[in-house]
Amino acid sequence: MLKLYTNTNFLTETYRRQVFPLLFDLVFKKNDTLLSKYQLVAAIEDADVVVFPADYAVFLKQKHACTTLLHLAKQHQKPIWIYTAGDYGFTNYIPNSYTFRLGGFDSQLDTNTFVIPSFINDPYDTFLPQGFSALKKDSTPSIGFVGHAQSGFKKYVKEYTNHLKYRIKRAFNVILADQQSFYPSSIKRAKYLSQLAVNDQLNTQFILRHHYRAGSQSELTQKESSKQFYDNMFNNAYTLCLRGVGNFSVRFYETLAVGRIPILINTDCRLPLSSKIDWSKHCLIIEEKGKVPIAEQILKFHNSLTETAFENLQTSNRDLWLNTLRREPYFLEIYNQFKTKQQ
Repeated sequence: MLKLYTNTNFLTETYRRQVFPLLFDLVFKKNDTLLSKYQLVAAIEDADVVVFPADYAVFLKQKHACTTLLHLAKQHQKPIWIYTAGDYGFTNYIPNSYTFRLGGFDSQLDTNTFVIPSFINDPYDTFLPQGFSALKKDSTPSIGFVGHAQSGFKKYVKEYTNHLKYRIKRAFNVILADQQSFYPSSIKRAKYLSQLAVNDQLNTQFILRHHYRAGSQSELTQKESSKQFYDNMFNNAYTLCLRGVGNFSVRFYETLAVGRIPILINTDCRLPLSSKIDWSKHCLIIEEKGKVPIAEQILKFHNSLTETAFENLQTSNRDLWLNTLRREPYFLEIYNQFKTKQQ
């Protein structure tokens, strides 16, 4: 059992959307499996870990509560778990702390930073009723993509304007976020996809949107666009995955959930649980600044797989998502890692 101490005043409906994901599962969902491993305690003396109850940017604004919890953790020499949400996340320099975040730049993150997967619902429950099955290997690799990808001067100006807004908000402390260089992700996606589309050795099935979720507003149109998104992913062995505003890709986890093979353009990403997972065995990772053309790397990877290995890779990716990257198994693995540290 790993015993957690936190300020329970923030474990209420008011802060429901900002609560540390593990605490959310323990308090709001009452996940029995996690409750068998984690226990909230009323006295800090009994705790193994002190947990900031909500997103760091939210909790930090509650100065008295934040300062009090920090003081108690220091006084009792307890490690601190801190959750920083949003596309950017925030690097803190609090001694004896561990940060949980969605992304960030691997070269800038310390060993006490844990990347959280994007926790998504199982696409087979809603959008793919046929259930999982591995695709047979074809001599020509099939690559899918449905999403926001657009080039052109107007698009560049729009994305740069959004970046300037982020910088202004950050400068005036409207948002608490790490500094980040301008990265026009939609334009980058369009560039990579166009390079692949003209290669006759690849079977490309791309549907490019000019807006996120095709600009869908109603529940019906959002469901329709999601169905098209997952159908494309299901019917193609590979999906191109590239970061968005933050340095991580939700599409990467969606591809794994479907049981297909991500082609990840590596922009100095840190992937979850990299001490446990050999990510090179689950996806094709292409360095953004590499000199070998993307299409050439895809063909080499595809041709290196036997028919059996090709199908096994898809099954392995589906199993990885089910057994490691969903909320419950992810925090079970975190439990195992921290219990090992205590021994």
